[in-house]
Amino acid sequence: MIWLIVIVLLLIYAYYKSVKPLSYWKDRGVAHKKALPLIGNSSIFFLKHKSFMDYVKDFYNEFPNERYYGIHQFSKPLLYVRDLELIKQITVKDFDQFTDHNNFVAENLEPLMSRNLLNLKGQEWRDMRATLSPSFTSSKIKTMFALLSECAKDFVEFFEKKGEDTVTVEMKDVFTRFTNDAIASTAFGFKCDSLRDGNNEFFVMGKDATNFSGFRIFLLSIIGLFPFIQKIVKIDMLSQTVSSFFRRVIKETIDKRDKEGLVRPDMIHLLLQARKGNVVQDEPDVMANEFAAVEESKIHHGRPSMLQLTDEDITAQALIFFFGGFDTAASAMAFMSHELAINPEVQKKLQTEIDATLNESNGKLTYYGLQKMKYMDMVVSETLRKWPPGFQLDRQCVKDYVVEPVKPHERTLTIEKGSMIIIPVMGIHYDPQYYPNPEMFDPERFNDDNSIEPYSYLPFGSGPRNCIASRFALMEVKTLMFHLLSKFDLVATDRTQVPLKLSKTKLSITAEEGIWLGLKRRHTNKL
Repeated sequence: MIWLIVIVLLLIYAYYKSVKPLSYWKDRGVAHKKALPLIGNSSIFFLKHKSFMDYVKDFYNEFPNERYYGIHQFSKPLLYVRDLELIKQITVKDFDQFTDHNNFVAENLEPLMSRNLLNLKGQEWRDMRATLSPSFTSSKIKTMFALLSECAKDFVEFFEKKGEDTVTVEMKDVFTRFTNDAIASTAFGFKCDSLRDGNNEFFVMGKDATNFSGFRIFLLSIIGLFPFIQKIVKIDMLSQTVSSFFRRVIKETIDKRDKEGLVRPDMIHLLLQARKGNVVQDEPDVMANEFAAVEESKIHHGRPSMLQLTDEDITAQALIFFFGGFDTAASAMAFMSHELAINPEVQKKLQTEIDATLNESNGKLTYYGLQKMKYMDMVVSETLRKWPPGFQLDRQCVKDYVVEPVKPHERTLTIEKGSMIIIPVMGIHYDPQYYPNPEMFDPERFNDDNSIEPYSYLPFGSGPRNCIASRFALMEVKTLMFHLLSKFDLVATDRTQVPLKLSKTKLSITAEEGIWLGLKRRHTNKL
């Protein structure tokens, strides 16, 4: 009899944990994808039958007449928002009710992950954002241009010295080596040469830290849904080797600057100033006219002078900056290279602008010359439209929020505190309503005569919680592509995959078979 009672109780428990939650969206009158017990709509984690980007696009296209729709990530309900006005409400107008990202790391368990800007919440996030913002204005980014340009020239020179007319390379790999060197130089003050020394410590640690694929993706999703699991089983998202390396690098940097009085206009310097109680004043932006760059909102930010920064805090912020610049910028360059190689007329037009810019500046690229390049900005903007580094955005509702009905079939929806909100960037960027013939690579979408619908272009996010380093990333991409295209043509080879197929095993936007292209010397280049 006791066993019968136990079985009944277990069945009731299983029902309420695995079946009852699946009626969440139906009970609220929200259009939704039919879900399976336990798995929900997350079969992609097991079957890997499509890329995560295609997964987002397919769900988006399944609900063309809805402002929002629901799915289940395992047993947890997620609300996808596809209406641009509602996206504006959530990310900007009513930001105070959606200030946080979803949980990916249990709070205070893994400091280097939980204490960085991406994972901080509430007032802690506001204060840290206010502290970091001054280092990412156009005027501050400009001070890093010379270092970036030097790294880019070293990169191009490496291939020039090979002496071959055409060199075949996997673009994502070589660009990742460049971004590693660029960030090591501009943020940490370290000199690396990852093309010649492929096993340098910075590059090896960066590859390890940013490798989100296979079981690690599954683990990240489970921890995001159930943070308490990380506390129970003590799972770290970073290996001990990676954590120790970055702690050591930052400590050595801080000690050297304190001992020798060194000052570099970078993020670590600003954090050290904030720790001493010296708030670095912002400066007006200069030449801030890049289409993809996001504006910095100070309305919702806190007071940096209130921060009591530890070495761990400083290391955590440096690490997330490394994360952001190591992989995503390299991906943008790789996809841009692919598009230019298979669209030679676009490449030729961009090279004409590059040659003209060099002629105007006596053969030497300047920051202002780069900023004036309209067609370069159009090409980069279209690359980020078609291949956005963040294929979806996330927000967490921090207090109940009411969405009033607009369409006849809608009901009043209360988004409950703690609910996860997803904005399907990939779906929006490929919606023909906003971008006709979206599969086509067409930089002219971003010329001055065309108008892009507000909130339909979100490569760096939206609102106060957007990407803080968008201007740095754009300068990084443009600087390298300028130097590369001034010396080489990008050409397809027999290893070039057309059309590109995306990896089904990686969380980031990654080509399934890599992006293989030829670097062909520009014999017509007179400079």
